[in-house]
Amino acid sequence: MSPALRRRPVLGALGGLLSSAWAAGPVRAQNAFPQRPITLMVPFAAGGVADLTARTVGQAMGALLKQPVVIDNRPGAGGIVATGLVVQAVPDGHTLLLMSNASAVSVHLFKKLPFDVTRQLTPISTLGFFDLALAVPAGSRFKSLADLLAYARAQPGRLTLGTIAPGSTQHLAAEWFKSRAGIEATVVPYKGSPALLQALRAGEVDVGFEILSPLLPQVQAQALRLLAVTGPQRFGPLPEVPTVKEQGLPDYEVDSWNALAAPAGTPASTLERLNWAAREALAQPAVQSALLKLGVKPQAGTPAELGQLLNSEIKHWGEVVRRAGIAPE
Repeated sequence: MSPALRRRPVLGALGGLLSSAWAAGPVRAQNAFPQRPITLMVPFAAGGVADLTARTVGQAMGALLKQPVVIDNRPGAGGIVATGLVVQAVPDGHTLLLMSNASAVSVHLFKKLPFDVTRQLTPISTLGFFDLALAVPAGSRFKSLADLLAYARAQPGRLTLGTIAPGSTQHLAAEWFKSRAGIEATVVPYKGSPALLQALRAGEVDVGFEILSPLLPQVQAQALRLLAVTGPQRFGPLPEVPTVKEQGLPDYEVDSWNALAAPAGTPASTLERLNWAAREALAQPAVQSALLKLGVKPQAGTPAELGQLLNSEIKHWGEVVRRAGIAPE
C-alpha cells in the first residue's frame, strides 16, 4: 500500500458517522470550554513553517473559541520537551501539542522516550500537509529528475544529496529516495535550512531535499530550480513542477504534516469543541491563503483519521530508519 493510502485512509461508513458526530458535537460544550487562554506547545523554533502554521490556525481558532491560543515554542530534542510538557498537563483542553510527522519519527530515533505518543496523547485534527521538493542550483546540469537519476546510475556514489539534520524528515526522505531509486549517493546533512540553502546555491551539493517553505523565495529569485515535489499531487501554486511519482518512482511519496493533540483523558466534549474550531478555522479563505503561501495544503480531519495517520507514519518511518541503518540514541 502506498504512503498516500496509509496517510489518507478511507474509513467507509464508520468514518462518515464519526465525521458527522464530530462536526455536530461542539454545541454541547460551548458553555464549558474554554475557560481561559489555550497554550499550544510547538516543538519548533519561531519563524519556521510549523510555527507559522500554528500561529495562523491558532489565531483563527482563538477568535472562534473566544479565548486566545498562545503559542509556546519549545524546540529541540526531537520534540521531547514540548511533548513531555503536554502529556503531563491537566487534561482539560487548555494545553495542546502541535504534533507532526516528527512525532512518529522520534519513536525510532531514541532508545526510550519518556512518554508513549499513541497512549498519552489524544488526536484532535490534522491542520495541513506540506511537500518536500528536490531543488538544484539554477545553473545545474540536471534539468529533470530523469537527468539526475541517469547521472546517479552512470556514476555510482558521485551524486550528493543535501538535507538538514540527521533524523529529520528531509534526511530520511533522501535516504528513502536512494532506496526506492536503487542508486548509490551520499547524503550530506547540514545544521539547518539556511546552511543547506547556502551550500546548494554554492554548488557544494548536487540536489537538496527540503520542505517547500524556505525554498519558495529562492525559486522566485531564480537562485534555485525545483526538479520535483514529493507529495501525491502537484502543489497547486506550482503546477509546472511534477511529482517524483510522475517521473519514474511511482511508489515514492513524502508528505510532512502538522496536527493538534491533547493529553490523554481530555473530555470528549472538549475534544469535539477543539475539532470544530480547527475545522472552521481551516475553512476560512484567509487561513487557506496564508497556509498555501507557506507551502502548506490546509486539511482538517477527524480524530480517528489523525490516529490512523500517526500509526501508519510510525510504521513507515520505522522501516526507513532501519533501512538507513540509523541507530537510536
